[in-house]
Amino acid sequence: MSEAPRDWTIRDIVGWMADDLKKRGVESARLDAELVVAQALGLDRVQIIIQSQRLLAPSELDAVRALFKRRRTLEPVAYLRGEREFYGRAFKVDRRVLVPRPDTEILVQVALDRLAGRELYARVADLCTGSGCVGITLKLELPTITLDATDLSDGAIAVARANAQRLGAVFGCSYRHGDLFEPLRDARGAPAHRYELVVANPPYIAHGEIATLQPDIRDHEPRLALDGGGDGLDIVRRIVAEAPGFLSPGGALAMEIGAEQAGAVASLLLARGFRDVRPTKDYGGHERVVSGLFG
Repeated sequence: MSEAPRDWTIRDIVGWMADDLKKRGVESARLDAELVVAQALGLDRVQIIIQSQRLLAPSELDAVRALFKRRRTLEPVAYLRGEREFYGRAFKVDRRVLVPRPDTEILVQVALDRLAGRELYARVADLCTGSGCVGITLKLELPTITLDATDLSDGAIAVARANAQRLGAVFGCSYRHGDLFEPLRDARGAPAHRYELVVANPPYIAHGEIATLQPDIRDHEPRLALDGGGDGLDIVRRIVAEAPGFLSPGGALAMEIGAEQAGAVASLLLARGFRDVRPTKDYGGHERVVSGLFG
């Protein structure tokens, strides 16, 4: 920050950081700068505006500088702040999990719709739970359900458990480390329970497309949660193949998928015997979720 004046106000530092990020191709440069400064100073964005003329103490400037160095490498703001809002709640996040995104809220909405009329005693499986944002949100919206969440990453399960404890999604919930349905089998390898709903946000980026992702995703978010194999559907195929053995009669499967994958995923469900197969669009108009009923 050698280009900056010796004495910094909050407005000075936000403006300089916003200009720097804009040069690096960050579209939300001003917002990111405000959030970084707010996080470093322990303030919210309203206070940043109110106190814009306040001079920063050397210790405050050091704290801002340390955090901004990370954002200059395009590390996601959510990791810098340690949380991201999802469905109106703040979820803790770090490098062990994907950053929850608004489009994934569509998966929650589809799940709630598919559970309508069955939610009182429904059992829900949340595969590839990550931060736990989908499963925990369903539990908080429908407190009577039983939730079993799994993830292949033990780090992700630790994050999900911490979010569950902080947000109050512990009773009637389990968070299990393992590959998709494997933690949901009994000692003989058979399904331990049947589910009214299986929900998943699996890795669905084609392996060859990982390098083309935005740097904040490609270089910082966990590859395990992104890479869906050659065509992006390796994990999706496994879920579709195994889900019928875990679903109760008329149970639903709902998955988030890539923007151009809805047709292929719908065909997979129909071929496996699912009915009422529907794509649902996200906020950008892309078919982001595919769901269907089995039995």
